This record gives sequence, structure tokens and C-alpha cells, in this order.
Amino acid sequence: MELWEKSETVDPEVRAYVYSLVNVVGGSSAYDDTYSIGDDALAALNDILRWLRLYDEKLNRYDVKRCLAEANLVQGDLLEILALWPETATDNKLRGKLALACIQLLVPLTWPLDLEDEKATVNHHRHLPYLQLAQVGYKRAVLHYEHAAILRTAVRVALPSMTQPRRERSKRDEGIIKLVMYLFRNVAMITQPQMLPSQGDENEISRSSTIDVFHEQDVLNLLLTIGSGASDDFQDEDVVLLEILFHLLKGIDPKKLFMHDEQVQHHEADELRMLMQKERDMHKSYRKHAPSRHNRFGTMLWVKRGDEKLSTVTGQTSITNGDATLQIMDASKKWNKPKHHGKHAGLEELRQADFCQRIDLTETARKHLRSFVEDFLDSGFNPLFSGLRKAIASEADRISPTHQRHYFYLISWFLAAERARRTATTFTPPPTSAGEESTYAYIAAVLDDHTFALISRSMQRYLDEKSWLDLHTTLLAFTSILLTVHDMSESPDEEDQEIAENIQNRIFYHEATHDRIVQILRSYNNQGLPYLDAVTECVHVFVRMLERYSKQNAELQIQSKRRARKKARKAGVMPNEDDQEADNEDAREAQLTATERRFDFARFSSKLLTQPCLNTFLALLQYHADLTPEQLKRCHRYLYRLAFKHDLAILLFRVDILLLLHKLVKGPGGLSTESPAFQDWDTLVRQVFRRCVRWMEKETEGEGWKEMCVVEMLFSKIPASVYYLQNGIERTVERRAPRPPAQLGFKAGVSEVMKVPVAVTLLLEQGKADAVQWVKKEMERAVQERTAWEDINSAVDEGAGTERPPPPPIFLIPDTEERKTQLFKDKHLRLLLATLGLERLGASDDVDGTWLFPAELSTQRLREGVEAIAKTEFDPPTGFGEEGRAAADMVRNLSSSAVAVVRRTANTYSDDDSASSGDEAEALFPPNLRSPRQKDDERVPKRRRLTKRNRTELTEAEVDAKAAERSKKEQERQGKIKSALYVTKSDDESDSEADAEFFRLEEERRKATKGVINGALTRETEKKKKKTTGGEAMGKRKRAVDEESGNEDESGIGEEDESRMREGDAEAEMVLKKKRKTLPFEEESDSDASNVDMDVGDAVGDEDVITKLSKRRAVTESSSEAEDVSEDDAEGEEKEETFSTSPTAAEKTTGPRALAEVNGNVAAGLRHGGRTIGLGDKERNTLDQDEEDEDDVPVTKPLRSSIRGRIVIADDEDSD
Repeated sequence: MELWEKSETVDPEVRAYVYSLVNVVGGSSAYDDTYSIGDDALAALNDILRWLRLYDEKLNRYDVKRCLAEANLVQGDLLEILALWPETATDNKLRGKLALACIQLLVPLTWPLDLEDEKATVNHHRHLPYLQLAQVGYKRAVLHYEHAAILRTAVRVALPSMTQPRRERSKRDEGIIKLVMYLFRNVAMITQPQMLPSQGDENEISRSSTIDVFHEQDVLNLLLTIGSGASDDFQDEDVVLLEILFHLLKGIDPKKLFMHDEQVQHHEADELRMLMQKERDMHKSYRKHAPSRHNRFGTMLWVKRGDEKLSTVTGQTSITNGDATLQIMDASKKWNKPKHHGKHAGLEELRQADFCQRIDLTETARKHLRSFVEDFLDSGFNPLFSGLRKAIASEADRISPTHQRHYFYLISWFLAAERARRTATTFTPPPTSAGEESTYAYIAAVLDDHTFALISRSMQRYLDEKSWLDLHTTLLAFTSILLTVHDMSESPDEEDQEIAENIQNRIFYHEATHDRIVQILRSYNNQGLPYLDAVTECVHVFVRMLERYSKQNAELQIQSKRRARKKARKAGVMPNEDDQEADNEDAREAQLTATERRFDFARFSSKLLTQPCLNTFLALLQYHADLTPEQLKRCHRYLYRLAFKHDLAILLFRVDILLLLHKLVKGPGGLSTESPAFQDWDTLVRQVFRRCVRWMEKETEGEGWKEMCVVEMLFSKIPASVYYLQNGIERTVERRAPRPPAQLGFKAGVSEVMKVPVAVTLLLEQGKADAVQWVKKEMERAVQERTAWEDINSAVDEGAGTERPPPPPIFLIPDTEERKTQLFKDKHLRLLLATLGLERLGASDDVDGTWLFPAELSTQRLREGVEAIAKTEFDPPTGFGEEGRAAADMVRNLSSSAVAVVRRTANTYSDDDSASSGDEAEALFPPNLRSPRQKDDERVPKRRRLTKRNRTELTEAEVDAKAAERSKKEQERQGKIKSALYVTKSDDESDSEADAEFFRLEEERRKATKGVINGALTRETEKKKKKTTGGEAMGKRKRAVDEESGNEDESGIGEEDESRMREGDAEAEMVLKKKRKTLPFEEESDSDASNVDMDVGDAVGDEDVITKLSKRRAVTESSSEAEDVSEDDAEGEEKEETFSTSPTAAEKTTGPRALAEVNGNVAAGLRHGGRTIGLGDKERNTLDQDEEDEDDVPVTKPLRSSIRGRIVIADDEDSD
């Protein structure tokens, strides 16, 4: 049956009714060739509409539509009636009703026809081709009707309803607006079916023709009006407008849209040149083996293989060279895997080709569409897409999955158009109001947090559902947003740069986004070239932008979700024995806890450099003959990062990958040598093959390395074997030592009798009754062994009459390996053992540490422990104390207060503390313990701190200065702390007899060393006097200071005072004591310094004392010189600040020995046997340098010192 022949499958009665109604509508006039409307035309049109609804739609058939198409209703009647309503006759209500009735029929007749496999019937398949061709004729007639503008008439039908405010519109008005919009949508959707013959010129129904007609008949202006009011006046029409825009813009290149005519011609010429070059390369490779006049002779070859077997190769091309022969053999062995033909496989491919198919426009259509897109971006983009985003997020009824796909695709298209418009030289940003300073404000609707959240949720949902077409459009939208943000960051406007910074921070903050990108890249599995291109482009742009942003923000923090285990049982609820097993399963539930951590780009990029991700880019590289230079560059960047930046070229050492790379450069069918990307690929392939050869020829200890490499080149590399294949040795993984559990203790109100029941109850509540049983058995065993030992030794003691030796310890023997691990990790079990009196041998982090019953543990106490465990096990208490508290409330964590201070103090006793300790080592005492927390009613309400609204951001230098000031204040505060750990009530107690004895001994020592001290001071004074009078190295300022001071030394002792002191004048000695000043590095009281520094009793001789005093004198001289030369008055600072012993400028020049001031640190005092040593200000500042300047700052070495009193004298080689 011919395609246009009348169908005999339609019911004749139905055909007769439909034809009679069509005849009633109207026809050609009997007087002239004009069209005459029938008297009952309006009623006939309504009856035809009822037939469509009640017969075709309810019965799911196409019979009425087929009859209407055969009767030529659209071209012969409907368009003629619409043409009879002139633009000037706006008051003719009858013609308006007829026009509305015609549009009501045009919409269902032009509605797109899709076959659904589940609902399609034989009737559908019979009528579908005829109706599709009929719709093409409808579109051609509507667009190019000669006597009237049909679409403008439809606009006139909708205008009265559109002019009314939204609150005053009736349902009929809303229906009329939607009806007209659906007509425009249907006209834009209709295309020529690919598998059916064309009945006319296809250019008449092309995209360019549609755009031109829409522009001429004011349809584009109507779309702009509805788009600008989509957020308020036309909220229900946003979905229809979205469909119209999608079918008008899909497949059009936005970059080409904003080119000038000369640029378009140049671009098309380049494309033609590339196609011709590809054709020449194809012919060049074909001419090598082109058929000749001798090809009629057959050829057959026998190829002998290595295993003495023969293979048959036919064809003359096999005798040209060996490579051609092997290629023919490989082609014959290739396995053509059957393709999967699922239910939606063909439809899915068709839809992908639909919006990925390239559409070229004419010059006039490009001009009209460019004007429309510019106006829409400036006025309608934000209202339309903000309203659609809210509707999609709220899952409105008018939103379908197809609309979401259109939404994401149009986001990518319009953002690409905006970037192309900004690139064009003719772009001038539209005028903005005072509040909108950013030129990107008119596309801000898709650059907010709500859109990012919607895209993230959609990507994850489509990935989980494997909806690849929807995921494709979502990836396009996400990539366009990233590229737009990248352009904003490079904008000369500072506000745009700040907005781009905030957007990137929000996008890159969530680690889930990073993992989702990696997962999408790994999940590719033959979804087609358009999807593959979108995936690789999204990954490429995301990685490049993330790498750049992480370099600009070194301290980038991201939100990382970790899986944690949380107890679900409420406190105080005891488990029943019946549901013990079920309760143990529900006691812990997995939860995702969000934490922040510092971003590491190397860690993220390692997730992308795996074999599945590599296979995705290699799949794109398989289409190298059809790829653009940008796509080839994308693959090149990834392989370069993989092979050379991260040194994972081992993943490329696979036979098929090496063959692809070789074919890419050397052919046949490779890249053209004139291609701009050929040189880069040639260099990359050469380096990869060079590394492959070097890898195979690598020298190793064992044998068979080369054979193993050949075998490995047949398979993909797994992560477990990559390290061995790279280095030839197995990776040695150093496991971190396990951390011991927190140490538990009982609270203050827990008595000794309650401790064992509390510990046993804690284990029973956690379902660890087996551990309690095992402990009780071990206790019983210990009782038996200890009782047997006592019986034996009692008999021996009666016979010998000697003293009984202490009993030997009894070791606790774990019954299983799990029990051994439990003894180390279970803090509640360790609490029970410690409460029972057991002791643990070994370090705290030693997993193999053993528990034992010590010899001091008596048999009676062991029996009491067994009885307490048995009593608590069979009759567990419901509460403890008068208040009946739970067992968990009776214990506390010991590592939070005093244990932490003890550990911190113990760490300061290490050998490296004096050279590398920070601010904490400078404090005289560790910090006080934290005071008990106040009750809620005792707290003083804190005053809310107000922040400045327009506060300026501090620079890095100001931030560092404030941090240094806070650190200095903290050091001063720590220096004044008298820790409560070392101050007890016994410090206030005094013993008068002990004090008297102490002062007596001190007086004897002072008298014994009096003469020696006086002599040493005299000699040192004379030496200094000679240096100051005869040395020219001292400056004028120093000589002036010496003259002004009357040649007194730094201790305030003149020559006259010294002579009187040598004569033994008691009065002069008292004056000398008053005039002498406290040394700068000493305390004000004599009890701190004299008894320690001047301790020269019987243990030292006179020479040692003189040596000490002379060196102390040298320190005094250097200290006084620093005081005299300084310009500021330091008298008030001597009592508050620690004197710095860092050398002055003059001392640095002459190079004296480096001196370090004594510090009263407890840890240093314990280390050096009671004498404390510290670092000066300069040494301390050297240790406090920032981590970033570690390479520039020399490391301060520990001083190799000889200690004399309170002075550290460094060796010459370390004094630099």
C-alpha cells in the first residue's frame, strides 16, 4: 500500500462521521475562489475536538488524526479561517472564537508523536509514519502561508489574556496562554523524520526558517515577555517556555553565534581545510595498497609461526610487507563482541544524537537569534531559571524528568553564549543599577548556593540510577558554571574576582564533590562519544581549576565525611537476656560525621590516576580521527600528568595502549603531521616508549625480570603490584604502634567496696560477660596456686625455723588471641584488673605487655575479689550510691587533667628539650590545673562582643605581629605562674631548729670564702682598669661613660671602697654591700642566687672558686657594657623582664664566646643536676621562626657547655 493511500483499516463509520464534520466547517465559495466559513463551523470544530479526545485519546488510537490528515483539515480549513481574521478587526468576537477553536485543533494535531514500548499498539505502528509526514506538512503550511501570518494571529489570540494581572486571570485565560505556547512548542519541535521520504524542500522547515518566521511574526518578542515575567506574572508558563527555548537552541554553537560574518567565513574555511586534509591523509594511506590491474589474481600465503604451526593469509596486500601480513592476521583474530540491544538502547542513542547534533544557521537566522539571546540574557534569564530551580527543588507537578534535562542543558548553553558574547569585541555590558555593580549580575540565578546544591544532588541521583542522558546534561551545566567562574576570576573588576573566590570556595569545600567527579570518570562504559566528551571535559576543567585554586590558597580547608561508630543504647537501660544478641547488633550504628581537614591536591589527583580512569581517556583517544585539537589536548594533558608528573608510566605499559600510541603517531590512520597537536603527541609517545624499554632492561637481583615484564604487559596493573613493578622490590609498610586506651579511674565518692562491683557492672552492660567469667577463673586459679605455695612453705618453715620468702608472682594467661588484644584495648577490663590489684609489665604502648598477680597481693584479698565478682555477676546492682547512679557515672577519665600535665612535664626532661623547646619550656612552672566548672546559676553572663560592620581585613604582616604579641603575653603570664602542682599546705610549715642549722652553716661558708672573694674581685678590677685605659677598641662613648662613673665597675665598687675593704674596715664593708647592685641575671633576693651560685664550700678549692668568680665577672662586664651602651633606660625593666645575653654588635665583630642566660625551668634543672640553663632572646627567637622559612633560618644547635654556677660557656666552634 502506498504511503499516501487512504487507509482501509479505519472504521468506515468513524471515517464517515469525521468527513461530514470537516465538510460542515467550510469550503471554497461558489461565487469566487475565496474560502467561505460554514454556518455551523464553530460547532463542527468543537465536535471534531470531542472526537479527538473521546475516541483517539481514550481508546489510545490514531484513527481520527489519520482521517483529519486525509481530509486536509489543517491546510484546507483551519489556516483559511485564521487568515480571515484581519489585524484591524479586533472587536469581531465571532472571528476570535473561530480562531481560538482552530488553535485548539492545531495543538493536538501537531503534538509530538512518540512510541512507548509498553503502550504502543499495532494501530500506532500503522498510522505513525503517515502522521509524522502530515505534521511536517502542517509545519510547512503554518510557517509559509501566503495570505496571512498564522503565528501572529495566534499571538493576537493570547494577548487579551496576557494583559490581565495574574490575580485577575481566570482558568480560561491561563488555558489560552498555555494553548498558544504549546502551539509554538509543537512548531519548533517538528522535524523531518530521518527514515521517511521528504515531500518538499527541507529548508522550508529547517531551524533557520523557523527562527526567521518567529522573528517576523513577533513570536520571539512574546517569548521575551513571558521570560521576563516568569517569576511573577507567568509562573505556570515557565515549563512551556523552557521547552520552546530548548528546541530552538539545541545543537547551535554559541561561539559561532556571536561571530562576525568575516569570522564565520574564516571559521568555516578552517573547517573545510581540516576536512580536506583528513581526506588527503585517508587517500594517501589508501593509495599504498590501492587495487591495480593485477588484482584479479588471487594470492595465498602460509605464515610459519614460532611453534612450527602454519597460518593462512589471503590477498595481494599481504605480500607487500611483513607489517601488512601481521595486520591481516590480527584483523582475522579480532573478536567482535555482540552489542547489547536493550529496550531503550535505540531510543537512548536517538535522543543523544538529538541535542548533540550540530545545526548550522543562515546569516539572517544567526542575526535574529543573536539579538534574541542578548535580550533574553539581559531581561529574562534570571526570572526564568530562578523560578524553574524552585519548581524542580519543590518537585512541582508540572516538572517532569525531561524538563530537568532541558533545564541543565539550557544553563550550559546560555552560560556558553554569555562567555562568547564577552569574548566578542562588540560587547558592552548593559546598564546596571546602583546596587548591581557586577557585570555578571544578570546570570546570577545559576551561580548561587541553591543551584550548586541542586546540581550536586542531581549528579549523584543520576549516577546511582544510571540515567546517563540526564547525567550528560548535568555535567554540561556544571562544566559551564566552572568555566564562567574561571572567567570571573580573571576579570579586571575586583568585585567579580571576590565573587569568583567565594563561589570556588563553596564548590571545592565539599570532598563529596571531588569523590563524585572521580566516580563519574570511573563509571564510563560505552555510553557514546558525546557523553564521553562531556565527562572528560568536566574532569579536565575541574582538576585544572582545583589545582590552581589550591596553589593560591595554601591553607584550603575542605569538609571531609568520615564514618564513625556511635553507641545507641541509652544510659541506665539494662539489656535483657532474651534479646541480648539483637541488642548487641543495634548497640552501634554507623553515622557520617563531617570534619574539616587541610586539602592535599596530590592525594586527590592520585584518585584520578587509576586504571579505570585511564581507560576512560583512552576510550576518547580511540576516536582521535574525529577529535578536535582541544579534545586531543585534553587527553595529552591527562597522560602527561599520569606518566611524568606522578611517575605512573607503568600503567601505560600495556600492549593495546602502546599499540594505540604507536598508531597515533606512526599510523596507519594516525594524526596528520600538519596537525597542531602532532608535535606534542610525538614527544609524549617517544618518552613513553623510552621508559618502557628502560623498564624492561632494568637490572634486578633475581632472574626472569624481562620475562615477567612481557607477561605483565598483557594485563592491567593493579594497585598492589604497581610499586613492585616500578622498583623491583616489595613495599615495606610500617604500621604505627597501637595507642593504649584512656586510663580510667573512680570518682572521689566511690568507696573501696564499690569499686569491683562498678567495674564488673560496666563490662556486663557492654555484653562482655565472657571476659568477667575469664577473670573470675584466673582469680580462682591464682587462689589455688597461692594457697598451695603457702602450704608447702609453711611446712618447710616449721622444720627449718627460717623466715618465709615472698611468694612468686602469678602471671595472667589469656586464653585466646582476641583476649590478648582485649587486655590491651579494653579500658574497662583494664580498670577491673587494676582494681583487683593486678599489675601490668611493659610499656604503655606494648601490645605484648603481661599482667600478673604481684607478691604483695595476699590470698585473702584474692578470695575477696572472687567473691565480689561472683556476687555482682549473679545479682547486678541497679544503681550505686544514694542517688542510684549508673556505673558509667562512677568512673572518670584520668588523662584529661593531671596525667596530661605529668606527661607534658616528663617530655621536657628529654635531651633535646634545651635546644628545641618552644614557649612552654620557658615557663618556670607548668600551667595550673583547670578549676572546677561553675554551676549554671553561678556563672556570670558574658557580654556579647560587637563586631564592626565595615572592618578591614588585616594583612599578613599585621596578623603575624598580633600573633607574636599574644605569644609574648602568654610567655609573661606563664612566667608568673606558681603552679598548684608544686605548692602544698606543707610549704607553710617551718622548722625553727632546721632553719637555725641552715643559717649557721651558711655563715661558716661565707666567712671561709670571704678572703678568696675579695682577692678575686681585686684582681679582676685591676685587669679591667688596664683594658679600659690602654685599649683603643673602646669607643668615645664608652670612655665617656667610664669617666662619668668615676672608674667604678658594674657592681658599683670604686677604688677607694676596695682599698678600705682590703684593710678590713667593717664600715666600708657595709657601705660596699649597700652600693653593690644586683647582677642583671640574678634575683633580688639572696636566698635564690647566693646559696646556689656561691656554693663553694668544702667540695671545691680556692682555685675552682676563683675560676668561677672570674667567669662570673666576665658575664658581669659584658652585661654592664650592654646596659651602658643602650639608649633606653632599662632600670625599670631589670625587675620585670629577663635580661638578654645575646651579643651586641661590637661583640659579634670581635667574636667572643657565646653566653646563655640561666633559666629557672624545672625540667632543665632536673637535667643538669639542679643548675638551670635557658636560652637568650635571640636564641629563642631563632627557634620560633615560621615553618615556611625553615630553609632560610639556620637550625640552632644544642650548646656543648661547661657549667659554672649559673653561666653556660659555649665552645668556640658553636659560638657562631
